[in-house]
Amino acid sequence: MKVFFIALFSFVTITLFAQTDLMKMLDTMGTKDKPHDKVTATFKTTKIISLQTPQTMGRGELDFRITHRFGNIGEESNGGVHTLYGWDAISDVRFSFDYGITRKLMVGVARNKKGEYIDGSVKWRFLEQTLDNKVPLTICAYAIASLTPESEDKLYAGADTAWVNTNKKFAHRMVYTTQLIFARKFGDWLSIAVAPSYTHRNYVLANINTNNNNAVDENDLFSVGAGIRIKVTRSMSILADYFYVISDYRKDNLANPYYNPLAIGFELETGGHVFHMNFTNAAGITENYLIPNSPDSWLKGGYKWGFNISRVFQIGGTGKKSHG
Repeated sequence: MKVFFIALFSFVTITLFAQTDLMKMLDTMGTKDKPHDKVTATFKTTKIISLQTPQTMGRGELDFRITHRFGNIGEESNGGVHTLYGWDAISDVRFSFDYGITRKLMVGVARNKKGEYIDGSVKWRFLEQTLDNKVPLTICAYAIASLTPESEDKLYAGADTAWVNTNKKFAHRMVYTTQLIFARKFGDWLSIAVAPSYTHRNYVLANINTNNNNAVDENDLFSVGAGIRIKVTRSMSILADYFYVISDYRKDNLANPYYNPLAIGFELETGGHVFHMNFTNAAGITENYLIPNSPDSWLKGGYKWGFNISRVFQIGGTGKKSHG
């Protein structure tokens, strides 16, 4: 929990010393912009790579997105030339639909290859940064629930059969993550987001980390995500995000190694579309999988190439773009 408060305190402290950046932003705006107006385009899409942004779809907009993640590139992590550096393997694929109910409220459904997860999510941006710095941050709440229809053999793999027959229940198939996302745009080239996160898994196999005081895998996980977007040109930006997961079981676990999820990539905006390409050591795409399960190391070639394909449909509302 100490890391959580340090990260949050550091981020809020930064905002108190960002008056100069905001004034520069105001100076570059046209006269039609008023100081109390909302800051726009903090991020271009609803996710950086693995981390959510405060961005939501505009009212009446439906975003159909295919997110693809290949296998490990490095030979030491079962990649290399014989898998065409991960191209022959697919770590995860996600088909998602996100709909803007209002300019600040979005709901979504999705299906993932990892865990066969079927997701339902909601995102609500309830505070927005302003040009005059009266509101220094954009703050957003996000929640996602996942249901796995996996066979019992997969779901309870490694568990005692007698225990399973006595204790199995439908609730074991559910996983939840909630986040509070704090974001700020510094000038016209830098945006930062920090997201304290809580993940709960109804069922966890009672594995033990014998290298760390016999710590048992936790149902409840706290983590802190941080992400950055650096605008390089008018149409291209560099992206990165990282999750620090607080878990005694995952710390120095020799039998089941764990590496905090780290992703880097870039986005290209062209013709009204935003294309993402990235590399990450996280095999899963959704928060409910990537936060608890990240066994691959960047240093051992355990990074994967991924990309997004998105198509937005206007099916209701005014079509006014979000200010996330």
